Amino acid sequence: MQNTFAMIKPDAVSKKYSGKIIDMVEQNGFDIVRMHKVRLTKEGAHQLYAIHKDRPFFNEMVDFITSGPLIIMVLAKDNAIQAWRDLLGATDPSKAAPGTIRSMFGSSIGNNAAHGSDSPENAAQELKLFFPDLK
Repeated sequence: MQNTFAMIKPDAVSKKYSGKIIDMVEQNGFDIVRMHKVRLTKEGAHQLYAIHKDRPFFNEMVDFITSGPLIIMVLAKDNAIQAWRDLLGATDPSKAAPGTIRSMFGSSIGNNAAHGSDSPENAAQELKLFFPDLK
């Protein structure tokens, strides 16, 4: 079993897609270990997106992710990181495979409904950031 970090972003939460996305998570064999609805602070967003701090789109990402509530989750499954990335689909919803979360609920590269860790290192860092007491 592997844990990964998953987030349903403010665009999907505001459009009331959270339940549908959570259903897809469960239907695809993930265990939801922890789940919270939160509002990310600017400081938290800066920590989450620190690897992008020098990119021109950094402030836009921070503004978006702090624009409304989001759902954060710890998901568990064999090969959870890759399985979650596969279920998410491509970052650009117009290029995401049919039936993926981003193809169904995303509207643009920026408003792409959900986030997932892309490596074991990033999963560990994101899980520690949002679920510091997780063992």
